[in-house]
Amino acid sequence: MKNAGRLYFVLASIFFSSTLLVESQSDKLLFVEPHRPKFHFSPQAHWMNDPNGMIFYKGTYHLFFQYYPEATVWGPMHWGHATSRDMVHWKEQSIKLYPDSLGYIFSGSTVLDRDNSSELGKPGIPPLVAIFTHHHPGKEKSGSPEFEYQSLAYSTDEGSTWTKYMGNPVLKNPGLRDFRDPKVSWYAPGKKWIMTLAIGDRIGFYSSTNLKIWSEESEFGKNMGSHGGVWECPDLFALEYKRKKVWVLLVSINSGGPNGGSATQYFTGQFDGKNFTPSDTTTRFIDYGTDNYAGVTFSNTGKRKVFMGWMSNWQYAQVVPTIRWRSAMTIPRELSITPVKNKLYLASTPVKEFRSKMKEKVVIKDLHVRDPYLVHDKIKTSPTSFSFQISTGAASDFSIILGNPAGEKISFGYNRSTNQYFVDRTQAGKIDFHSDFGKIHYAPRLTSGPIHLTLIADAASIEIFADHGLTVMTDIFFPNQPMNKLTIQSIEGIEIKKMIYHTIE
Repeated sequence: MKNAGRLYFVLASIFFSSTLLVESQSDKLLFVEPHRPKFHFSPQAHWMNDPNGMIFYKGTYHLFFQYYPEATVWGPMHWGHATSRDMVHWKEQSIKLYPDSLGYIFSGSTVLDRDNSSELGKPGIPPLVAIFTHHHPGKEKSGSPEFEYQSLAYSTDEGSTWTKYMGNPVLKNPGLRDFRDPKVSWYAPGKKWIMTLAIGDRIGFYSSTNLKIWSEESEFGKNMGSHGGVWECPDLFALEYKRKKVWVLLVSINSGGPNGGSATQYFTGQFDGKNFTPSDTTTRFIDYGTDNYAGVTFSNTGKRKVFMGWMSNWQYAQVVPTIRWRSAMTIPRELSITPVKNKLYLASTPVKEFRSKMKEKVVIKDLHVRDPYLVHDKIKTSPTSFSFQISTGAASDFSIILGNPAGEKISFGYNRSTNQYFVDRTQAGKIDFHSDFGKIHYAPRLTSGPIHLTLIADAASIEIFADHGLTVMTDIFFPNQPMNKLTIQSIEGIEIKKMIYHTIE
């Protein structure tokens, strides 16, 4: 490779930006809470986990999510709701789906039924149809394996109000303890809806012409991928690569992640309307950090596929040290296919809407950095958002450290001898709430040559996109004081060709 001897590094980090859109004085008060994110969605109060039913419709992104409005720990699940025009500024809406006699409202998806195949719309108004899992706690407690089944709800007012279908459930349980998380999409070649469903230790595919009557098509995954935990929250979609379709199957697992706890693996291959055939059986993860789980894509975005995950981990999600609320979502990420050594990988990068909010502020060129280099002292202000382009004579070991006056720090870097990236949160503030939290996490480098990095940090999270999103790491942390120092260190030294600071609007 022509530039194999050079290291290029791009870093974008946002610290405690106060620019998140707020609707009232009470909303403004949220962002003085310790650890409250500034540009990641978090509920004003109480418990949140999986993103559900995400859809883009008439210029608005709808994020539904697993929500318990009575406590900051998991409980009877509802569908919470938030909306955004740009996927950066979110407004929390009222709860949309409540538990009923059929059970709690577990994860699922939402589609636009353009042709009113379900006959749930009105004249000239196609319905939004939510397909979700009903989870019956009484049946589960009694020992019956048939306590999860699939149901519908629909909206004819752009998602403001929802009505549950009188014929629920539309897909009954065949006797499986784990039978949940339907992700539905339209398969145009077969003129049918496809439901991708987690069924025990594998994925089941079902089809329907009207969203009400479903037929089993096939199963996938019994002896493929990681089986360190139960399979959950699948997603099936196609991406274009060299004018051909590459199908991607996402499967979340809990536990069994590469750094412990929950994580999301993926497969690339082909889907013919009945069977998914993987291109290879290598186990790959969409994110090697510990805090990106149950992520799926927005519906109704055309060829573009936008992914968002729950920014936590089931190992410790219910005991993290926040008070009024628990957990946030990752920033939305655009998915694409990238080849590496004749194999196809899934890459993810921050959506263009997020990048468009970053405006150029300060540019510094041609700096020689020795260990350590305190970055923000050079511009005489605490950083809000910034990016770097760095080159060295070789891909040397380096660390990027976010720290505070209390001596707390979270580090990200690259180890040349192991060819791995890492995040170290062993000294990142509060870590004693769970034994598995304060650790070092590792991720493989999948390509060679120049290293490209984008790093995004909020009040209590860090998201790293390496090599144009081939390797991604997301980790949360809980400092006792704001992380307001950024240091780069490399014992061998690095030459910074260009350093660009940004603000976010």
